Amino acid sequence: MSTLRPATDVVMSNSRLVRRRAGFTLMEVVIAIAITSFIGVVIGVSFNTTIQNKDIIEGQAEHYRMLRAAMNRMTREIGGAYVSDRYDSRRYRDQYDRPTNFVGTREKLLFSTLSHQRLYGDAKESDQMVVEYQVKSSPDPKAKGRNDLVRRENPLLEERMDRGGTEDSLFEGAKKIEFQYWNSERKQWEDEWDTRRLERKAILPTRVKITLFAIDENGKEVKYTTQARIMLNTELPRFQ
Repeated sequence: MSTLRPATDVVMSNSRLVRRRAGFTLMEVVIAIAITSFIGVVIGVSFNTTIQNKDIIEGQAEHYRMLRAAMNRMTREIGGAYVSDRYDSRRYRDQYDRPTNFVGTREKLLFSTLSHQRLYGDAKESDQMVVEYQVKSSPDPKAKGRNDLVRRENPLLEERMDRGGTEDSLFEGAKKIEFQYWNSERKQWEDEWDTRRLERKAILPTRVKITLFAIDENGKEVKYTTQARIMLNTELPRFQ
């Protein structure tokens, strides 16, 4: 025998079915939107943080790339330093006025070198040049108040060593640079070396220590040190 369900039960079942087919309630929609918005914010913050970290890492990599390039260039050019007694004595008075010398102090280095690289095949230049390193105000007019490691190059040795040539920033944002010169006779580092002096007219230091001070990514001052070995540390004599 089949049993008959009360009418009230049938009405309640139909009403539940109607509610289920009607969709989400307002509260459920609000909660779903809030969860979706929260997920979107989290994803956006994650992407923004990733991009910022990427920019920081690339900036640090560029900083150290410039540092290595500056150190390598100074090492190569100082390694090719030389002085020569082969100059026109009618034009240049003595070793103080000659076109090739090595004049180094604690914070500045001026010298002649055989490390010039010609950029154009028909340029009226040789492998000789005068180079000067020092930290001073940046030659870039847009970088006001910034000190750079500035390199001056003059491929023409006919002029005075302390004049002429072009300047460019070898390392941006340098705080200080220090040079020391190895005296192989005394077996010690010295703060000055000047081949314009008669007692050092014909000799160069065998090594030069380069110490560059800069600011790292944490805002702290750090120093980077390397050494350059000079191959021609005696004067090129006059032709007999």
